[in-house]
Amino acid sequence: MPCVSSHLDQVVKMPCSHSSVGDELLMVEQILSEFRLNKEELKEIMKRMRCEMERGLRLETHEEASVKMLPTYVCSTPEGSEVGDFLALDLGGTNFRVMLVKVGEDEERSWKVETKNQMYSIPEDAMTGTAEMLFDYIAECMSDFLDKHHIKHKKLPLGFTFSFPVRHEDIDKGILINWTKGFKASGAEGNNVVGLLRDAIKRRGEFEMDVVAMVNDTVATMISCYYEDRSCEVGMIVGTGCNVCYMEEMRNVELVEGEEGRMCVNTEWGAFGDNGELEEFRLEYDRVVDETSINPGHQLYEKLISGKYMGELVRLVLMKLVNEDLLFNGEASELLKTRGSFETRYVSQVESDTGDRKQIYNILSSLGVLPSELDCDIVRLVCESVSTRSAHMCGAGLAGVINLMRERRSQESLEITVGVDGSVYKLHPCLRERFHKIVRDLTPHCEISFLQSEEGSGRGAALISAVACKMAACLRTQ
Repeated sequence: MPCVSSHLDQVVKMPCSHSSVGDELLMVEQILSEFRLNKEELKEIMKRMRCEMERGLRLETHEEASVKMLPTYVCSTPEGSEVGDFLALDLGGTNFRVMLVKVGEDEERSWKVETKNQMYSIPEDAMTGTAEMLFDYIAECMSDFLDKHHIKHKKLPLGFTFSFPVRHEDIDKGILINWTKGFKASGAEGNNVVGLLRDAIKRRGEFEMDVVAMVNDTVATMISCYYEDRSCEVGMIVGTGCNVCYMEEMRNVELVEGEEGRMCVNTEWGAFGDNGELEEFRLEYDRVVDETSINPGHQLYEKLISGKYMGELVRLVLMKLVNEDLLFNGEASELLKTRGSFETRYVSQVESDTGDRKQIYNILSSLGVLPSELDCDIVRLVCESVSTRSAHMCGAGLAGVINLMRERRSQESLEITVGVDGSVYKLHPCLRERFHKIVRDLTPHCEISFLQSEEGSGRGAALISAVACKMAACLRTQ
């Protein structure tokens, strides 16, 4: 891991105020070395991921597999002839987005997509109250958006990006398996999410909507990027959560009848490890993060990677170093001792510090700590170690998916584009580069491009709605 080790070399060469500084740094390095994963370990993670993916696809092992491989019923990709106005909703974290998407053609008869959107913050009581409260709040936001854009009188096709584990029964019907990412709204699990949305719209009684498609954010990202690059057959999110979807051969999707063509499969790989597949790779910090989370024992792979947990992992490592008398003179502030106080955005900000340590100093000061220059450098090393492991863990999983796709298609080499979205991927200064490198290292027979999605979740949901409307129209004329 050049980013970490080179910085350590630089720190070790700093002028020492006392002879023990070098020893302290070696002890810090020893503690952080647990986060390093060598190539053989990454290959082992990749192998286990593939095994669970195959178990998730098979009827007889699907229920017990940690990676559920959920069929999405998205088989067609946009061709460019779908036009019209669509509404898109995007629910996948603490913010909820409503978007108006206009799909048309420009002078050259190529696709043109225009979007207008608004973000709404979801109150804690809506996230953790009842399903009715949550969906009534969503309907309230929709009403506000439609008013602002003077389109309440229109009955628009609606695509709903819903970024939680769902068992689809059709493109517009999906049963919520379980909440993740801090949501707990009762009465939703085990129910049809589109039905809950339709009921809330009906209760409000102010507007009508034609809910034609519900998709996961990974699927929406893949479709949105496919619009720009026809070789995009993988969608990925690295943000609050972490997940991947890809186009699988229909003959391998045993949960759905049919042998011809391909269907997009939502892996729900965040739960990889829930059956013990990652035990020897989980550290003491990971166990504390899991035990104090809202869903202990679940989403263990996601907890090693995603933005919801990265800052807290860093804080736990900092506390370990304080307790070992290797940081802040062995004393932590009350704020630093508080769970959740070291936010994931701080990890990006620390690693963005170009050398004067000012940004790191300001972050630590805001947490009630007055650090030395050496303390600042050690905090940077901790952030680099945690985020690099995240990139490598995530990369091993994606490499497993892409190698499987190549073998399924019996191709000696595979050219493929991965559409990616998510705050960690977009905002962290080094994670993308580390992640891309490890994926390419582990897929020697593939040529991989990465395409960062813009407004992927909403735009993708609208484009899938456009495809669904077109398919429905075709069926009506048959």
